[in-house]
Amino acid sequence: MASATFDEHAEERRPTVQVGDPFTEKLLLEACLEVMRTGAVVGIQDMGAAGLACCTSEMPARSGTGMDVELSRVPQRETGMTPYEILLSESQERMLLVAARGREDEVRRVFAKWELDAVEIGRVTEDGELTARLNGEVVARIPVDLLADAPKYRKPATEPPELAERRTFDPLSLPEPDDYGAALIDLLGSPTVASKEWAFRQYDQQVGINTLILPGSDAAVLRVKGTRRALAVSTDGNGRQVFLDPRQGAALAVCEAARNVSCSGGEPRGVTDCMNFGSPERPEILWQFSEAIEGISLACRALELPVVGGNVSFYNETSGQAILPTPIIGVVGVLDDASHRATQWFKGPGHRVALLGPERVSLGGSEYLWTRHRRLAGRLAPLDLETERRVQRAVRAAVSAGLVAAAHDCSEGGVAVALAEGCVTGRELVGCEATLSAAGRADLVLFGEGPSRVVVAVEAARTREFEALMAESAIPWRWIGATGGERLVIRVGTNTVVDVRAGQLEHAWRSGFERRMA
Repeated sequence: MASATFDEHAEERRPTVQVGDPFTEKLLLEACLEVMRTGAVVGIQDMGAAGLACCTSEMPARSGTGMDVELSRVPQRETGMTPYEILLSESQERMLLVAARGREDEVRRVFAKWELDAVEIGRVTEDGELTARLNGEVVARIPVDLLADAPKYRKPATEPPELAERRTFDPLSLPEPDDYGAALIDLLGSPTVASKEWAFRQYDQQVGINTLILPGSDAAVLRVKGTRRALAVSTDGNGRQVFLDPRQGAALAVCEAARNVSCSGGEPRGVTDCMNFGSPERPEILWQFSEAIEGISLACRALELPVVGGNVSFYNETSGQAILPTPIIGVVGVLDDASHRATQWFKGPGHRVALLGPERVSLGGSEYLWTRHRRLAGRLAPLDLETERRVQRAVRAAVSAGLVAAAHDCSEGGVAVALAEGCVTGRELVGCEATLSAAGRADLVLFGEGPSRVVVAVEAARTREFEALMAESAIPWRWIGATGGERLVIRVGTNTVVDVRAGQLEHAWRSGFERRMA
């Protein structure tokens, strides 16, 4: 399944995939933490891709040992499974533990307390081989190094020939919208931008009552019990940007996920990734993948973020048509003081609104270009990773000092969508008036997308302190407006181009995704 594309017979081949059980996962996590505190555990690994075959080879390969396992002892969900199926099945909520000799009963007692199985299936050996048995009969024996150390391939990787032509397209050759307010409403209702409440309200968002910021802001924030600290978590990815420029697009995904964490007040500490691509046997797909890896590496090095895990999903194609290259980046950060956290929505009238970051934006690969014109073309705005570092540092400092009442990064839909979301994504509607520099055509100024840009709201009494902090941060920034009223009014230069009731914007944003799903 993982190495095959879909065709017209896809439904006949589609397997049954086990649905994860978050409650069982929670029990497993708690049991593992408890048993590790006893000191009875020598080694532990979760079972991911390739299931038991993976961890029974990787664990001994790291320690220069081997393993001998009896597959008949492995708990199975159905009868008649072959040794091959038992070794490779990828059931959820499973771990492989190596216990110290003579302490196996301690492990069993802990897992029994949490109503979980703990079954002894084998032992560590000195021979450097994985030996698999079924009812005592050897069914496989292979050196663990051969399984754990993958061969390295050098296969053709070439840029798609049509990509250069796509990049030369100028989005400003298209006509401006007749009604910028209507264009903004269209963007707010698009699946990419609209509220995902239809999906996340179907799940428990507060297991353990630790959630301080619920879904709907730039990042979720979870308290760490018994401390003043909290964790901020965000994921991000933009397939259109990666399609047009895989290296920069993947770097932008890292930057935006980290920026979302910074906007909540957290300091990004680690990255995990999920790399989703078509068939790597096609040179253009392998080129996308290779370039995306380089982009992630560049951004992570610049932001000093270790990649602590991830996975790769290839062969995402149907009848020869690959998905857009979509690396999804997850970032976890730490707030030292959970009481100093920020959300993306405006908190009330009378706050001054500032835009942090560079002016340069592009409609290339933008949500506006796709939603309004169904075009996937153009060039991305340039990314300066040092500017990204400084902007994120400045935002974190402002949140930590309590100087900003709201912080929201500008991403899909540009500054116009960021301002609109600030007005409507909280519990109460808050209007805003903003004036943007007439640095280009109005659609570019409103909906152009570029990195390292954040909208913040500052209480009027704290503006001097905020200005002093920005001066120290040495980043480009400017005041653009103030909150208040019941409408979002945006001027480009002296021209009012958007004047829409906040309630109308909210309806588009809250109902857009659900309308598409229905």
